[in-house]
Amino acid sequence: MNKSLLRQRAGWVTVVTAFSPVLALAQQTPAQPEAPATGLETVVVTGSAIGGVKKLEASYNIVTANEEQIRQANPKSTADLLKISPGMWPESTGGQTGANIEIAGFPGGGDAPYFTSLLMGSPVYGMPTLSFFETTSIIRLDDTVRAVEILQGGPSVVFAGGQMGATANFLLKTGTDEPSGSLGLTYGDENLWRLDGFYGFKIADSWYGSVGGFWRTSDGVRDPQFSADEGGQLTATLKRSSDRGDLVLYARYLNDKNQFITPIPLIQSGTDKFRAYPGFDPLTGTYNSNAIRRVRLDGYPNGGTNADLADGRGADMWFVGANYDHEFDNGWSISNKFLANAGDVDTNALFSGSNPALLNDMLFNISTDLGGFQLPAGSVVSANFVGGGAVPGNQDSIHQGWWFIHKELQNLNNDFRLSKEVFDGNTLTLGVYLAYYEMDDEWALGNQMLMTNTPNARPITVSYVSGGQTFQLTDAQGFLDNGGFNITQRGHAFNKAFYLSDSWRIDRWLLDASVRYENQEATNRVCNLTNVNTDGNPLTLYNNAVPVCNGTLAITDYDEDFTSWTVGANYSFTDSMSAYARLNRGGHFADFDNGIRGSTTGNTAPTQVIKNYELGFKFQNDFLYADLSGYFRDFTGLAYQQTTALGAPTGERLYYGSESKGVNFIGQLTLWENFRFQVVANYLDGEYTDYDACVPFTNVVTGNGCARIEGQQLQRQPKLRYMLTPSYRFPFSWGDIDAHVTYTHVGDRTQDQSGLQQLGTYYTWDFGVVANVGENWQFAVRGTNVTDELGITESNSRIFGTAAGTNGVLLARPVEGSEINVQVKYLW
Repeated sequence: MNKSLLRQRAGWVTVVTAFSPVLALAQQTPAQPEAPATGLETVVVTGSAIGGVKKLEASYNIVTANEEQIRQANPKSTADLLKISPGMWPESTGGQTGANIEIAGFPGGGDAPYFTSLLMGSPVYGMPTLSFFETTSIIRLDDTVRAVEILQGGPSVVFAGGQMGATANFLLKTGTDEPSGSLGLTYGDENLWRLDGFYGFKIADSWYGSVGGFWRTSDGVRDPQFSADEGGQLTATLKRSSDRGDLVLYARYLNDKNQFITPIPLIQSGTDKFRAYPGFDPLTGTYNSNAIRRVRLDGYPNGGTNADLADGRGADMWFVGANYDHEFDNGWSISNKFLANAGDVDTNALFSGSNPALLNDMLFNISTDLGGFQLPAGSVVSANFVGGGAVPGNQDSIHQGWWFIHKELQNLNNDFRLSKEVFDGNTLTLGVYLAYYEMDDEWALGNQMLMTNTPNARPITVSYVSGGQTFQLTDAQGFLDNGGFNITQRGHAFNKAFYLSDSWRIDRWLLDASVRYENQEATNRVCNLTNVNTDGNPLTLYNNAVPVCNGTLAITDYDEDFTSWTVGANYSFTDSMSAYARLNRGGHFADFDNGIRGSTTGNTAPTQVIKNYELGFKFQNDFLYADLSGYFRDFTGLAYQQTTALGAPTGERLYYGSESKGVNFIGQLTLWENFRFQVVANYLDGEYTDYDACVPFTNVVTGNGCARIEGQQLQRQPKLRYMLTPSYRFPFSWGDIDAHVTYTHVGDRTQDQSGLQQLGTYYTWDFGVVANVGENWQFAVRGTNVTDELGITESNSRIFGTAAGTNGVLLARPVEGSEINVQVKYLW
């Protein structure tokens, strides 16, 4: 019996064992249940100008999760937690960091342009995304986080960073009068060891402190032969409370290294069927290995550098912030949020190129535009593994980019608000948001390494004799080139925003109207490249045309203004039922890598504009909690630019738009005591508009071409996604046990704007069992994808159009196989 089947059967046994008591007790007589944990009485602060508003009265889509609910979601990464918000679709199959984050109706397709992470209400970077960076990459979840609030659209276009898409606000714990804390140890079956701790305490009257963090090491479900994840985080807060308000100071240091997982080979048949590629377990396999781990990248700017796959796509960053709120007499109040953070967010990773092939075919038969080399007929080839040993011609092989991106970021922002209760029920708020931030990058893209098409790959060197001369196709490490895009770039930007918001309570109505004027000034300096034969030897083919910074710079200045606005109305029929309507207009500025780099001053990409129309209904009683919203979203100003096989931009930018409509739902049904059934679901009908010509693309699998995108489904976003979570709490004299199972369905998706590569549908089963023993002990067992289902979140992102080649072979990112962990925690 194979390993996957054993894992699948073990997973099903775990699910049934964990949840069978729930099925047995389902026939008991219903009793009066407790109120749902996520109630409409919860006060949310994100998206509110007046310091907080009950969810019942919030006229926008917002989802909250406290510490217990975060643990129940059992997120594989910070980005993965976003799945609890209907319409959010985080693709976390690439590892702990670097997720693609999609929001229903917002046409992203890569990284996270329409998503912003906030720490205590402050954006962690001035732009929501850059190439090789999205903001959850510098946020880690641990016991210092007391709650998260996830807001989609609505008033987020006006407050904080002015994000027109989605915002997740991570709120920290602080000390309290009664000292409290926790210490937990976790072990996972992927050889995960993790230590979590938190301690909150009183220092003196009105003064409180806290400290906490985590340390973790793991081989990963996809074992690269070195630590897949290694590092930790330390967070501390200092709080001063008074009758008039609070001052919270906080600091955090993060140093974490995370494996970045490149697509692996699968076989596709039809639009919705995928199976394992021979010799490659889609649930546990990875190309990463010790054999290709440490390299010398000679094409890296300023003389080359050493790089290490074990450094992955991690972060080494510090944060210092301060929140101050104060109420004066006569209805005046102020609020100020400040954050400074800086550090490195590097990427050391493989990036896909062409599909695998037999070595001889790659060397002689496959055309160069499809990733082959077409060596001269009659050439005598010498192929060897790095470290020794001949490589046969029928060796299944592949070449992939070994990319290193050094990214140094600095961020400083401040959000000040002055509010005045003009008359009873009406509060006017004036705000000023300022942000200054920098980026200092050095890139080495390309670096195609020839290797075996096997898990934990081995690099291959190739030389050949033709016409009496010996040519080195690769260097001694197996590199076919010394980079295709070896740039340095340095950018800085300054955002200035002024906003005005009015909130007016009239009986059961809560009305709000807000407007924001923002200016973004940015400058990006990118070195110009000249191809150089770096050793002067025409026989070493790998470095005959290396793009090298030539001492000149392409300097692009960007200076754009935009006015956003939002209007909302909420009517509370009762203390447990409300309905709302909201209209908003938001803008998305260009960032250093998307819209500024590659453009000239005065010819940068236009500001993307969204018009969002939303209706919602909320209801809660002892048996039912429901939060339902529907929307229509209209986009203009979206940009597309073709890239080469090595990842370098080429050709002119094309501009288009999109339209979408959809429904988001989150609900909970409590039919009898201690039993809950939760639903998170969304349906999306979205398509591209405003460009009916053919879009040119590069495709190293099926060949270059062009495709029409008008009317195609929004890329990477499922038409239908839902999570169903039944749970049951078993009370005992010594404590309680809470057990839950989550079934997740992910619907049809496409890889890119062309709609030519289908990603299919899939489902997963997750579970959790938590036992609280006495007042202090907690024991937990949690698992994800415990039945080892095969589903993919993306195919080869370096390819536009059809990614499946001969015999249906394609490179794709499947969800990880089963992971089960156990935790022991002591609380006081």
